[in-house]
Amino acid sequence: MNLEILQNKKNECRTWKNVEPWYLQLQTACKIEKENLSIDYGDWFSVGIKENLTKEEEEIILQTAKSLIPWRKGPFKIFDLEIDSEWQSNIKYNLIRPYFNLKDKIVADIGCNNGYYMFRMLEDKPKRLVGFDPSPLTLHQFEFINHFVKSDIVYEMLGVEHLEYYNHKFDFIFMLGVLYHRPDPVGTLKSLARGLNSKGEILIDTFMIDGDEELCLTPNKRYSKIPNIYFIPTIPALKNWLERAGFENIEVIATTITTSEEQRKTPWSFDQSLEDFLDENDKTKTVEGYPAPKRVYVKARKTL
Repeated sequence: MNLEILQNKKNECRTWKNVEPWYLQLQTACKIEKENLSIDYGDWFSVGIKENLTKEEEEIILQTAKSLIPWRKGPFKIFDLEIDSEWQSNIKYNLIRPYFNLKDKIVADIGCNNGYYMFRMLEDKPKRLVGFDPSPLTLHQFEFINHFVKSDIVYEMLGVEHLEYYNHKFDFIFMLGVLYHRPDPVGTLKSLARGLNSKGEILIDTFMIDGDEELCLTPNKRYSKIPNIYFIPTIPALKNWLERAGFENIEVIATTITTSEEQRKTPWSFDQSLEDFLDENDKTKTVEGYPAPKRVYVKARKTL
């Protein structure tokens, strides 16, 4: 597979009718050059303070951030402008944070969205950090923030299916909230294994259903109003998938129920969120009648 052709999408997409306005606004913001800005790697990933900007620059930052709505992952604080994203991704990050050490490792984040998790990971000082996500919107959100962070993060407009053809392997791969979007979950996990170095590790999360049997739910058309959800396994079924894909030392880190504390509407997001995806009379069910979203977090090592 020739990835160079696919990687050229990053430049080609900027001329698309729906993307060009983001790109032009971003170019305006990128004329603002600031050095040695303060960075806070906390729950609100922050760069710079309001006092670093002129009034004109402050307005450009605000208009650029607004032009890139919806912000699904975050939260961010850019020169004290609070971008309160739909997902409070700090909750997920803080949950998984005790289970990895990325220092001097080559790391990939599959489905990285706008890079919130990768910006947080910079604190670990990984050797290399690469994000994979084919979305033009989240690419521009990432470039907006990274212009001021000035990190060496590489953002590839590629998917998990391209991972094994990439120009190097990884020591640690994150794939958070992606597996249920894939019509071939075992094949996807095999792609992760092929993208790892010897003894490489993965940390994933996915929707799950309760049960001790090796079964999975296959939603009809939509799940929680999401159209591209294919398989939602029990934990035993997920472990089987991982073993078939070439993983061992499978550790269940946590299971969580998604709440409105973690996912909700904000002025920076879509006009619908979790509360609109659940049965208004029974919050334990989706609007389609399926069990409400519950996630399992798993860490595993590539079989030698």
